[in-house]
Amino acid sequence: MERKFEKNERWGCLTEEYQAMLYRIAFSNLRNRADAEDAVQETFLRYIGSDRQIADREHEKAWLIRTTLHICTDMLKSSWHRKTVALDESVLIETKDVRLPYRVKDDETLEAVLKLPIHYRNPIYLFYYEDYSIQEIAGALNEKEGTIKTRLRRGREEVKKILTERRP
Repeated sequence: MERKFEKNERWGCLTEEYQAMLYRIAFSNLRNRADAEDAVQETFLRYIGSDRQIADREHEKAWLIRTTLHICTDMLKSSWHRKTVALDESVLIETKDVRLPYRVKDDETLEAVLKLPIHYRNPIYLFYYEDYSIQEIAGALNEKEGTIKTRLRRGREEVKKILTERRP
């Protein structure tokens, strides 16, 4: 008889396996180191406190991504965050000085991706920077595959607009 997937047994290696990925996702949404770290920490706390049964590792990964994105959205909608947001220039300066825990192929493109609305930014980021398939992104974001394909196409168009506006 096959044993059920036990999330408690996975806790030891869970943070090592997903922490960097979740931090990159949170940072791409929040654009702030401290907030991204808080979001990842909150994700792991919710995972520990959840009574929900996780079917397997793929569901676990999707749950963690989706929870991180929900936490980021909640943080961005909070009254404190809305009233204390820094000026656009200081946000751009902050993101230029921060080096993410992975190598970026093109910083200019990443800056353009970070300027996208969140519904384009997340699929673009997960597809191009985290190498997820459209099917995996659809599962993680709880959307249809067609929706993800459309958002990827429109997001690429927006990135192209942003990059062509910068160049003389």
